[in-house]
Amino acid sequence: MKRVIAAAAVAALTGGLIAAQPAAAKRPDKPKPDPSIAAAERLTDAVTVNGILRHLRQFQVIANQNGGNRASGLPGYEASADYIQTQLERAGYEVSRQTFTFPFFQELSPSVLEAGGEPIEHHTFTYSGDGEVTGAVVPTTDIVIPATPEPSSTSGCEPEDFSPAPADPAIALVQRGTCDFAVKVDNAVAAGYDAVIVMNEGNPGRTEVVSGTLGAPKTVPVVGVSYEDGVALAESGGIEATVATDVESDPDRETFNLIADLPAKGDRRDDEVVVVGAHLDSVPEGPGINDNGSGSAGILEIALQLSKTKLDRKLERPVRFAWWGAEELGLLGAEHYVNSLSSDELNSIYANLNFDMIGSSNYVRFVYDGDGSAGGAAGPPGSGEIKQVFTDYFERRDQAWEPTEFDGRSDYGPFIAAGIPAGGVFSGADGIKTPEQAQIYGGTAGEIYDPCYHTACDDITAINTNALHELGDAAAWGVARLLLNPRGLFPDGSVAPTGKRAAAGPTFDSSGHLSRR
Repeated sequence: MKRVIAAAAVAALTGGLIAAQPAAAKRPDKPKPDPSIAAAERLTDAVTVNGILRHLRQFQVIANQNGGNRASGLPGYEASADYIQTQLERAGYEVSRQTFTFPFFQELSPSVLEAGGEPIEHHTFTYSGDGEVTGAVVPTTDIVIPATPEPSSTSGCEPEDFSPAPADPAIALVQRGTCDFAVKVDNAVAAGYDAVIVMNEGNPGRTEVVSGTLGAPKTVPVVGVSYEDGVALAESGGIEATVATDVESDPDRETFNLIADLPAKGDRRDDEVVVVGAHLDSVPEGPGINDNGSGSAGILEIALQLSKTKLDRKLERPVRFAWWGAEELGLLGAEHYVNSLSSDELNSIYANLNFDMIGSSNYVRFVYDGDGSAGGAAGPPGSGEIKQVFTDYFERRDQAWEPTEFDGRSDYGPFIAAGIPAGGVFSGADGIKTPEQAQIYGGTAGEIYDPCYHTACDDITAINTNALHELGDAAAWGVARLLLNPRGLFPDGSVAPTGKRAAAGPTFDSSGHLSRR
C-alpha cells in the first residue's frame, strides 16, 4: 500500500508522467475440499474383497448344508438370513423381517422330453405342472415358420389357435411371442391338451432353448425348446413324444425380506431414505454365490464397514439395507415391500440402489442406464444422476464402463415403477460378451458373462475376484455419495421432482423380466 501512495504522489507532482501501479489482483480462493468425497473414499477403502469373500464363503457352507441351494421357502434361505442378521445386530443395526407368501416352485428331479425315442434339449418352465404324458405333438394353427425378422408370433394367444385335442393324450406345441406364456398354457388346457411344449420364436436373440415362468402353478407339464427343435416337431406330422416333470408347487409358501436400519441419530433429512438392496435368494438349482450372493455379501460388508468406520454418525440421509426374498420367482420380495408402503412412506424414499451380481467370471463393468442415453427407457428423475455417481467413480479410476438397459430385470423394477429413482452396477448375467468387450475387460468373447448363471456351478469357485473388487468398491462409493453428500443427487440439494408416486407397481415375471414373452 505504501508504494501505491508514493507513486500516486510522484505522479501528481510530475503532471502524471509516472503512472501509479495498480494494486495486485486478489487471488481467487482455492475451492474447499469436499469432505463427503474423503468420506466416500474412506468407506470404499474399508470395503475389501476379503471382507466380501468372507460372507460368500459362509453362503457356500450354508448351501452345502441345505441341499445345494439358498432358495426362498427352503432352509438355505433362512440360514443365509440368520447369518446376515447376526452380523448386523452385532454392528448395532435394528433388524426386522417382513414376511409374505408366494407361490413356491421347485424341480425335484430332471425333466424328460423325448420325441421318436430321441431326447430333446429343454427347460422346465417355472410353475409347470407335475406328471408324465406320452402322446402326439399337435402344433397350434398359427406357428410362424420361417421366423420373421422381428417378433410377431401370436401362437396360442387365442383359444381358436388350437385344434380340438384328440381323445388320446396329446401335447400342444406353441410358439413364444406376444402374450404371456401362462395365457398360451391356459388356452391349451382349455382345448383339452395334457402337456405343452413352448418353442422359441426364431428371431435374433430368440433361437435358443426358451425358459420362463407361468406366474402361478399349472396342472400340466410345460417345457421349452429351441426354435430349431420346435420347427422339427411342428413339421413332424404329429410325432409321438413324452414329457415328464417332477416338481413341487406350493401357492402359499412363506418367506421374508430382511430389513436393517440404523438407530435414529437425528439425520438431517429423515424424509430422504436411501434403500440399498440386493436379493438374497438363489434358484433351487444351485447355491447362487454370484446370483446373488455377491450383491448380498457386498451390501452386508458395506453396512458393517459403515458402522465400523463410524461414518454412520455423519449421515446426511438415513439408510435402509434390504435383502429381498423370492426375486428369482419374479421380484416378489421387492414388489411386496414397495406395495406395502403408504403414499407418505413412498415419498420419503430418496433413491434405491440395487446390486444384483457383482462377481461374474466373464464380467463387464455395467452401470444401469438410468438416463436412457444408450437408447432404452429412462428411469424416474434422479436415475440419471445416480448413473453419473457410478460413472464418475469409474472415470476417476480410469476404468472403462458400459451402460446396461434399465429394463426392470432386478429388484429396482418395483421402485422405478413407483416413481422412485434407482441405479446400481452389474457384472453381467446371460448376455454374450463381444470381442470389443473382451479386449477391454479381458475374458472370453462369445461366451455369456456368467457361464454358471442359474446352475449348480454358481459356487464360490466361479467368482471373479477382480469383478468383486472393482464393482464392490463402486457399490461402496455409490452408497457413500448418496448418504454422506449434503447436496445428494442435485447441486442445489433438492429432491428429484418425481411428483406423486404410485402406491403399487406392475408385476414382473421370473428373474424380473418385463418382456419375458
